Amino acid sequence: MKKGKKVALGMSGGVDSSLSAHLLKEQGYEVTGVFLECWRAPGCRTDQDRQDALKIALKLNIPFQVLDFKQTYHDKVVEYFFDEYQAGRTPNPDVMCNKEIKFGLFYDWAMENDFDYVATGHYAKTKADQLLTPKDGWKDQTYFLYLMTQEQLRHTLFPLADLTKKDVRIQAEKRGIHVADKPDSVGICFIGDIDVKKFIKDRLGEKPGEVIDVKGNVIGSHNGIWFYTIGQRHGFIINPDSLIKQSDGSIIKRTNLPPFYVINKDAGKNQLIVGFGPDAHQLKFAISDFHLIDKSEKLPSTLLIRIRHTGEMLPAKLKKKDGKHLVELKEPTKGIAAGQSAVIYQKIDENNYKCLGGGIIN
Repeated sequence: MKKGKKVALGMSGGVDSSLSAHLLKEQGYEVTGVFLECWRAPGCRTDQDRQDALKIALKLNIPFQVLDFKQTYHDKVVEYFFDEYQAGRTPNPDVMCNKEIKFGLFYDWAMENDFDYVATGHYAKTKADQLLTPKDGWKDQTYFLYLMTQEQLRHTLFPLADLTKKDVRIQAEKRGIHVADKPDSVGICFIGDIDVKKFIKDRLGEKPGEVIDVKGNVIGSHNGIWFYTIGQRHGFIINPDSLIKQSDGSIIKRTNLPPFYVINKDAGKNQLIVGFGPDAHQLKFAISDFHLIDKSEKLPSTLLIRIRHTGEMLPAKLKKKDGKHLVELKEPTKGIAAGQSAVIYQKIDENNYKCLGGGIIN
């Protein structure tokens, strides 16, 4: 029975959480709107977003409060972001934000204050303590939620599970929600749409280094390995005079070469390793910090794995060897970046997948 069940709803001031507030109240829950303040900098939308969230709460006559998580967000998410780039890896701040903030501090606060559930505007679905993909496959955010536990899922509601983004905007318009047409937030979780290169440069500066090919030849230069990620094909300088070397040491100059892709980074030597398309493809990789949502789950021999948010689900085998989990894809793919998450899924039927967990790509 929903009546009397207390829900702490994370409200961002966007259309997703705003419609979620309406839906939960209509379903009979006792809803409290909670704005999570995690970031404040010139040009950020924190003030406007908080005002939008408050306006929704006032319209629905539900309690509203602000939780200040700025220090933890800085320590656990922002510092992680810079540390990973500096180490030559590609961080995933949205995964870390969900772990440390939304389903860390916020979830713990809600449970300690006698709420029955937390709710968010994520596009995801829960069923019997399982994390499932939502109706809207394009907006599916289970990739960012793979570190959740069964206990957390038991106390979590995703009101938008069976709605598409188009449905959300239509329903918001029907209810007269003032942010029905508000653009979606993009970019880094809570920080928003920023110039990531400038954000990194302001903190880490530039550190020029060599660009080398797969044979170890120096063929160009870069401004700092933290400005590049695996699969990137621009932003570094290639010297055409050093591209093709013959066995006698002479150089063949060529034009209209295919694009080079970043295929690896060596933080110790401050080198960027690049190659042509086939060099960027990878069949096997290891993952660490492996997490299963259901600790008792026996993994099937063949799984589906995502290496990026809303990326294709790739058929793969997962093996455990010497304490590590090794992934072997059915077919090689490019863009496998150390530091990103590899999230594993199991197909239930044509339209539904279960998120089993995942780990960090090494």
